Amino acid sequence: MSKELFIAEKPSVAREFAKTLGVAGGRHDGYMETEQYIVTWCFGHLVTMSYPEAYDPSLKRWSLETLPFLPEEFRYEVIGDVSKQFGIVSALLAREDVGRIYVCTDSGREGEYIYRLVEMMSPASVKNKDRRRVWIDSFTEEEIKRGIRDAKPLSAYDHLSDSAFLRAKEDYLMGINFSRVLSLKYAGGIADYRGGKYAAVAVGRVMTCVLGMVVRREREIRTFVKQPFYRVNGYFGGIEAEWKAVEGSPYAGSPLLYKDNGFKNREDAEKLIAGIFDTPALHADPDDFYRSSDNGAEGLQASVESTNRRTEKKNPPLLYNLAELQNDCSRMFRISPDETLKVAQELYEKKMTTYPRTDARVLSTAVAKEISRNLKGLMSYEPMSAFAGEVLQGDAWKKIGKSRYTNDKAITDHYAIIPTGAATGAAASLSDLSRKVYEQICRRFLAIFYPPAVYEKTQVELKCRDEHFFVNTRVLKDEGYLKVLGRPKSTQGKGSEEANGQEEEQEAMTPDLEKKLSGLKKGMLLRADGFRIRQGETKPPARYNSGSLILAMENAGQLIEDEDLREQIKGAGIGTSATRAEILAKLVKIGYLNLNKKTQIISPEMLGEMVYDVVDHSIRSLLNAELTASWEKGLTGVADGTISTDEYMEKLEGFITRRVNVVKGLSNQSEMRRFYDAAAPFYKKKSGKGSTSGRMRSKK
Repeated sequence: MSKELFIAEKPSVAREFAKTLGVAGGRHDGYMETEQYIVTWCFGHLVTMSYPEAYDPSLKRWSLETLPFLPEEFRYEVIGDVSKQFGIVSALLAREDVGRIYVCTDSGREGEYIYRLVEMMSPASVKNKDRRRVWIDSFTEEEIKRGIRDAKPLSAYDHLSDSAFLRAKEDYLMGINFSRVLSLKYAGGIADYRGGKYAAVAVGRVMTCVLGMVVRREREIRTFVKQPFYRVNGYFGGIEAEWKAVEGSPYAGSPLLYKDNGFKNREDAEKLIAGIFDTPALHADPDDFYRSSDNGAEGLQASVESTNRRTEKKNPPLLYNLAELQNDCSRMFRISPDETLKVAQELYEKKMTTYPRTDARVLSTAVAKEISRNLKGLMSYEPMSAFAGEVLQGDAWKKIGKSRYTNDKAITDHYAIIPTGAATGAAASLSDLSRKVYEQICRRFLAIFYPPAVYEKTQVELKCRDEHFFVNTRVLKDEGYLKVLGRPKSTQGKGSEEANGQEEEQEAMTPDLEKKLSGLKKGMLLRADGFRIRQGETKPPARYNSGSLILAMENAGQLIEDEDLREQIKGAGIGTSATRAEILAKLVKIGYLNLNKKTQIISPEMLGEMVYDVVDHSIRSLLNAELTASWEKGLTGVADGTISTDEYMEKLEGFITRRVNVVKGLSNQSEMRRFYDAAAPFYKKKSGKGSTSGRMRSKK
């Protein structure tokens, strides 16, 4: 009888399939076998693209004459360290007693690529065999069985495979051609300027764009000039209110204003107060308070123009995708995106959570119908059992399939990251960090079954002479989902919908103030006790931290000024959920960016800024989100069958050819020194833990 061959991406995953299939014993070198099943594995990638010298030995030497390098047929080779396992998998594919092949690599573009390369490089053809694709979201026994049962023919994923091969070719061709041409033109000058060893200029479709984001932000911070501003607050019957220049105010639309509630100069703020007092000279007490009684304005009053009290509901946030999880872990636990991904992968392989490399933040309809399994499983996990029990006692979980947390149209490959409810006993073996991340995923999941948080908002408008003052308060009345998710302690690094307004959730209102505000009615008169000028100053844009940079990569379309193009590539970011952390880690490793491990703040290194200037004056489009996101959008088009591989490759090769030829014709190497000189002063004293400092030798 013919056997069924299961090929997993890693040995640990193969063990889960073997356990589900009942493949006990039967261990061989690199695989397990019974009368019915064979289970084997890769070690991630077993095959890679060949370097140019594999096409022609002369291409090992970098030369402008051999660029652009655009092979008609791409070559691949088995990776030496894992060649033994490749031979084992290849031999199993060729066995005559194997009638059906189940591809069980990770359910995504990269997992598809890993298997297709093995199949392509195997000596024996398997195209006549029944090949099925197992597509799962977790490693629970139920999900593995479902994945095997519902496995589609491998051909159903041919477009995804095309996209995977094109992504690899694109990164390969851009990396080799652009890195070589820029190195040949500029690397010598960079090394001479820095007084260090020669190093190639490393550029890539995604990494160079990310470098550009960080350098541009750093330069915005450097050139930022602080601007002080002065706001006027009035005190009326013990109530503090903020002045605004509304319609009817003599200052409405005035160039003297900073926004609509402050002045650029203190003198103008003082003139406002003097105008209200109707006095030519102001007198302040030692606390810098302009008291009405000290300024000839005894009996000055303000009228209540309007009062508005209403409740406001805030729904639980959407579920985690990888970028949101990486952002929160950077902010809460001060760990880098690649560390977060490692933990998420560990939780996935322990069957505790679903597939981590996802962009979706919602559930699928199918999962929503079975969500009670996940909830009941959490009943056995003590830190979450009370919340899970409370949810199960209600009926919100029964309606989750018709809520905003379920949307099949918002899912491409996988739904959001949620706890499976299975294997909660494995939590005992988790590190402290892994446990914290797991509990955060659980809390975000459980929160969607809780009611909204309810706030009471009070808005009061007061009028004193011709000027208007406003009071705005927001008080939490019913914690709702915050009972499980907790109230935020900080919004640093937040770039998502959850950041909006969270600082307001920390505001508190004293019982005395609440009593005073609740007693106000339109037309009432309040004593004007006096006024105070509060000084502030504008702040430069914040540096990216590792989490906010990941979110910025995911939402690259927001960086594009052209409205039509922004809409065209909506949903396409820089890189993918599976690659963003790796790209950031590479930029740090090669010395282009600095990651402060304690704060997770990202800043450029001198070498990275020099490379930025080189690219900016040679292949500027590599630094722009428009280009990078458009290529990613194109790959998505290939994956869904709307763009052909030939069309994509034609555009890719044309782009590379044009840009390489432009760089070959440039003679601006000496001009680059003035850009290096402009950046160098910011790095001469840079040192300390988590940072690197380089030596610069400027020739003027």
